[in-house]
Amino acid sequence: MKKNIHPEVKDCTVTCACGASFKTKSIKENISVEVCSECHPFYTGKQGRGKKTGKIEEFNRKYGLNKDNKAA
Repeated sequence: MKKNIHPEVKDCTVTCACGASFKTKSIKENISVEVCSECHPFYTGKQGRGKKTGKIEEFNRKYGLNKDNKAA
């Protein structure tokens, strides 16, 4: 590595809007973020479920082709 061209890496504190914080290494001393792994819906399990039905189920429901009521 060449000398005197790389930034100095120092300890950094990352603070989230929810109040959580953790330490890491960065060229900055403090970083503020809006969402972290403690408040993000994907990591907390509070994420809303997406569309469960696929295109085939949607088509069958639209035209009344259920497992119980099969079209001949």
